[in-house]
Amino acid sequence: MEVKQRCSMALAGAAMLAFTGLAGAQEAPLDLSTPAQAYAQRAMPMMLAANDSMVAAEKTPAVTAPAAQPEFEESWLTGSKAHMALGLATIVTALATGATAPGEGCEDACPPGYVAPPRETDGTHAKLAKVTTALAVATVATGLYYHWDDFHLEDGLTDPDNLHVILGMTGAALMAYATAKSAGSTTPVSHAGMGMAGAYGMIAAVKIAW
Repeated sequence: MEVKQRCSMALAGAAMLAFTGLAGAQEAPLDLSTPAQAYAQRAMPMMLAANDSMVAAEKTPAVTAPAAQPEFEESWLTGSKAHMALGLATIVTALATGATAPGEGCEDACPPGYVAPPRETDGTHAKLAKVTTALAVATVATGLYYHWDDFHLEDGLTDPDNLHVILGMTGAALMAYATAKSAGSTTPVSHAGMGMAGAYGMIAAVKIAW
């Protein structure tokens, strides 16, 4: 009986020792590092992350904003503007030519024996007529050069661009013919109606375009 009790006590003591060993094994190991070492261990990942960010920033090229482009400004004198200015100048001089025209006399309805006085071929009216003709020709030339692509017969004669070209060219031709007919004669000739028709044609052409 006594031997049994001793064995039981021995077994109980061994079990207690085993349980104590297991409990000690589960506890965290003793940290013997200094506060400075602990701080360095905590700060090391942050320093590595900061270094990685700096390296990535150095490798990434800097993006510069594109320089602002200056606003486009059209030249004060272009082919289209020159054509328009010549057309308007032609109309102004044509009106001035008509306003300075001298009396044509009896022309074809002169009575028998009527002797017409010599015509003035170098006066204000004649000079304005020549200037008007030159401007009309220049207007047509610049229009054909700078706006030839706007003229398409397949669009029909009623197309505004086609009408502008037809009326402008016809008006210039009529005024040029009237000027040449009058300038080449020392006697009164009928040319006022033709010149006025040409001027009206130019006015209609300008009105359609602008």
